[in-house]
Amino acid sequence: MGILKGLKILDFSALLPGPMATMIFADLGADVIHVESSKRVDLTRIMPPYDDDHEAYIHQHLNRSKKSITLNLKSPEAIDIVKSLVQEYDVIIEGFRPGVMQRLGIGYEALKEINPKVIYCAITGYGQTGPYSNRPGHDNNYLSLAGLLDYSRHKDKKPVSMGVQLADIAGGTMHAAIGVLAAALHREKTGEGQFIDISMTDAVFSLNAMYGAAFIGGGRVPQPEQEILNGGSYYDFYKTKDGRFFSVGSLEPQFRKLLCEALDIPELIDNTFNDSYYTQIRFKEAVHDAFLSKTYEEWLEVFNEDFEGCVEPVLTFPEACEHPQLKAREMIVTIPKSDGTMQKQIASPFKFDGTQPEYKHVGAKLGEHNEEVLLYLGFNAEQIKALKEKGVLE
Repeated sequence: MGILKGLKILDFSALLPGPMATMIFADLGADVIHVESSKRVDLTRIMPPYDDDHEAYIHQHLNRSKKSITLNLKSPEAIDIVKSLVQEYDVIIEGFRPGVMQRLGIGYEALKEINPKVIYCAITGYGQTGPYSNRPGHDNNYLSLAGLLDYSRHKDKKPVSMGVQLADIAGGTMHAAIGVLAAALHREKTGEGQFIDISMTDAVFSLNAMYGAAFIGGGRVPQPEQEILNGGSYYDFYKTKDGRFFSVGSLEPQFRKLLCEALDIPELIDNTFNDSYYTQIRFKEAVHDAFLSKTYEEWLEVFNEDFEGCVEPVLTFPEACEHPQLKAREMIVTIPKSDGTMQKQIASPFKFDGTQPEYKHVGAKLGEHNEEVLLYLGFNAEQIKALKEKGVLE
C-alpha cells in the first residue's frame, strides 16, 4: 500500500513543475487524474524521442500512474464534471497564469464553496501578486531574477544553461510537493483546506541560502569564482589529460590531506580554505596541473571505491545509469505499458521502511481514462457518447 494512499489529486498542470510533483505523489500511492486538452497539448507529449506508438518517453515518465481525461474547460458541462470530481479529488495542482482558473469558474474560491477541505496549489513563474505576476517566463528567466546565475559562472564568462531545470524542479516541483503535504497535514488537524501560492522565482531566490545570507546579513556581494563553493577555492572541476573531468570537494582537512597525497602535492596539505586568495589560487593551479598529468582511466585507478577524499568522476548519463551505487539503489525500474510490454524509467528516490513506491503504468495516452472516470461519476454510456459528440470530451 502506498504511503499516500487516500490522497486524491486533480492535476491541471503541464510541462515539468506540476507533472513532476504529481508524479511524486502518484509514485507514493496517491490517486491522480491529469486533466488535459487535445486542443492545447502538453508539449512533453510531442518532445522526441518516441516509442513505437509515437508516445514521448518524457511524457510517459512524468505522468506515470496517472489517469488522463480530456475536457474542454470552456464548456459548462466540463466545469460541472470538475466540480463533481472535487467532492473527492480535493487536491488541485495547476500551472496557469493567475486568474485563468477563476475565469473558467474553477478557481480556489469556487471550488472551496463545493468542498471546504480543498487544497489548491498554483505554480507560477512569479507568483499570484506583484508587478510580474502575469509575466511569462522560463527556467533561466527565474534563475536570472533570483540572483543565482551571476555568481554561478566563471569570471568573464556567460552563465551556463543547465541541463537540469533548477527553477522548475527545485523551485516549482519540490516546493509544491512540500506545500501540498504541509497543507494536507494541516487539514488532518483542523479540517481546513488551503490555497498555496508557489512562485518559482521566490523558491529559487530562497536557494541563495549561503551567499544570500552573507550578503543580507553582512553586505558581502557574492562574486563569480570568488567564493568557497563556486570555484574560488580548489572546490571545483578539473580536466584530465584526455579531456574528461573530475569533481573535487576535499574541503575538510582530512579530505584535503588525502587529495594532496593522491595528487603527489604533499607540500600543500596544510593549506585551508581560509587562506589568502593568492594561496587558494596557487593550490588550485597545483590541482589543475596534477589532473592534466594522467588520463581519466588512470585517475579512476587512483580515486577508486576505496578512496575517501571527496573526489568523483564527472559521468555521462549512460555511465551514471551503470554506476554500482545507483544500481544498488535500484534507481532504474521497469514500468508496465498498456500493451503489456515494459519500459525502463528513472525510479522514485524515496525509500521507506515497510512501503514501496507504486508504478502502475507509464504516462497514459491522451484521454485514455475518459470513460473510466465518467463511469465512476455515474454517467452512463449514452451520456458519455453525447458529451463526446458535443465536444465536452476533447
